[in-house]
Amino acid sequence: MNTDSSALNSANQLIHTAFFKFVRLDDAEAVTTRLRELTHEVLGSILVAREGINAVLAGPADAVARFEEALRTDPLFAGRFADIHFKHSACITPPFARMKVHHKPEIVMLGVDDVDAVGKKGIDVAPAAWRELIAQDDVVVIDNRNSFEYQLGKFRNAIDPGVDNFRDFPRFIEENAPRWHKEGKRIAMYCTGGIRCEKTSAWMLDMDIPVYQLEGGILNYFEKMPDAERDWEGECFVFDNRIALDTHLQETSSTPEDVYGGKPEWEWRLQRARRLEEDSE
Repeated sequence: MNTDSSALNSANQLIHTAFFKFVRLDDAEAVTTRLRELTHEVLGSILVAREGINAVLAGPADAVARFEEALRTDPLFAGRFADIHFKHSACITPPFARMKVHHKPEIVMLGVDDVDAVGKKGIDVAPAAWRELIAQDDVVVIDNRNSFEYQLGKFRNAIDPGVDNFRDFPRFIEENAPRWHKEGKRIAMYCTGGIRCEKTSAWMLDMDIPVYQLEGGILNYFEKMPDAERDWEGECFVFDNRIALDTHLQETSSTPEDVYGGKPEWEWRLQRARRLEEDSE
């Protein structure tokens, strides 16, 4: 969605915006400082590194629009974020309790050194073409998210890598890529907003493995495809107090217990989610 979309028509409506961009930032600390100045009207989290920015924010629609315009046009950023794509969804539950802007070594941690996601990326597939792609018999569809996210909702016929942390994902690829290559399979990959796939596909290109990646991730698919339920089973987990969205980008009734309950290895995630809920009350 663009900032002039219907989701932003009501100035008082609480809007969630998610965005990222891999772009070289020679002075990431200066970008971090400026973003702290620009986020006084919104809540959420922004990670800044030499490889770009990764953010999830929420606030009144007019405040979100002002921030997005500043990100595109502020002179300090020198146009680096002018073409950034913002993925919007409405909120019932306030997603965040505070605003954090952090300077980090990477904006998403794959657990592999020296991955150049600025200069390399996989093959972007628009939502309508993605529907056709994942229906092909020679395509392996991989869910590039944590296992608890997969279990809450997924594309039909997608594979669960069975990981609880993104840094464990490369091992799954290394163990299975030779077999897929031998079988003549093409690899299609998706994640929530696209950032994990962009980082992973850059790394896989270093191994001469091309990757088809869902452009803009699941959230963009839900936005662009009114009948997304044809291809999607369940809900989409989001890392904020709303917990999950349906295929129409509406908050569902799922709770942290629905996501993490009954799994001892996820107990720490359940306790953290409960603390976040308490902080936002």
